[in-house]
Amino acid sequence: MSGTYVLAAGGTGGHLFPAEAVARLLVDRECAVHLFTDRRADAFAAAVPGVMIEQIRAGRFGGGPLHAAYGLAELAVGMVQARRRLRRLAPAAVLGFGGYPSVPTMLAAAQLGLPTLIHEQNAVFGRANRLLAMRAHCIATGFPATRGLRDSDGRRLVVHTGNPVRAAIRAVGADGYAPPNERIELLVTGGSQGARVFSDIVPSAVGALPETLRTQLRVSQQARPEDAEAVEAQYRRLGITAEVAAFFHDMPARLQRAHLAICRAGASTISELAAAGRPAVLVPYPHAMDDHQTINAGEFAGCGGGWVMPQPEFTAETLRARLTAVFGEPSTLAAAAAAARAFARDDAAERLAELAQGIAGSGDAAPTSGAMERAA
Repeated sequence: MSGTYVLAAGGTGGHLFPAEAVARLLVDRECAVHLFTDRRADAFAAAVPGVMIEQIRAGRFGGGPLHAAYGLAELAVGMVQARRRLRRLAPAAVLGFGGYPSVPTMLAAAQLGLPTLIHEQNAVFGRANRLLAMRAHCIATGFPATRGLRDSDGRRLVVHTGNPVRAAIRAVGADGYAPPNERIELLVTGGSQGARVFSDIVPSAVGALPETLRTQLRVSQQARPEDAEAVEAQYRRLGITAEVAAFFHDMPARLQRAHLAICRAGASTISELAAAGRPAVLVPYPHAMDDHQTINAGEFAGCGGGWVMPQPEFTAETLRARLTAVFGEPSTLAAAAAAARAFARDDAAERLAELAQGIAGSGDAAPTSGAMERAA
């Protein structure tokens, strides 16, 4: 079904990447696609040629009364902007991918009676999507079970689509997993800014491993720029082969080599681990909104794909014990890798695009394929 579709998303990768994946498929199907966000998403436009980017005002909530008043004023302005542009475009459906910049557009779409879909990437509904859920025709989830839905939201169609993942990451999973043999590859990442706790803990933990394991180990570790030199020097003193950088541009290749990852538990991270079929020690960011990373990590570990270590328990000694146990039993890593891969939804982008086209022009938001399944 061709037509015009509007996508609304916050400016961070966690919100923009699913939107980008769906936009790419809709453009391929000869649909007109517009992205409404709070700032120019130049990288998005470059990744998906043909998508029109439109800026909509949006205010953050929280803080003191002055901040709240400013946020409400910005929301009101953004709704007026969005309503005017939605009337002009008359889209077949409007899709929200979370983040506060999506709120004005999705509220305006609901006011105009347009078919709407929201996609929640995490295992706990974010505040923006929680606000919008009661007004949406359809709710798509990244995890099989998503917390935070009210009973009234449950009357809407809730579909587990999964989270879209880059094709290069999916290719890693298609190649399978080989347990450690003579070389053990450890990948340590901490989100876009790195994680200081990993810089503090991981080198000491691997330095305390038995010599038979330590001499086989090669580490790729993401660290904050201000920490990278000290972390690299520590590995050098320990005689451990390591590459430390603030950002790795070849993450698919590093995942391909990795036998184990140590990382945070954001929705994108979990989805990429699953798509690649790589086991992980997950250390949820303790200050994440609604503690959603702990819930994400629990879902992944619950399927057998890894191990959760809350940050207060993440010490050099506890990590050393975990690494000694899993590196000493390659079959344990292989089983976790298989469980991680089984957790993946390789067709998440296709499911989302199909669902979007299914609700287009339909008030009851019926999906176009019986293959869709309701979230638990």
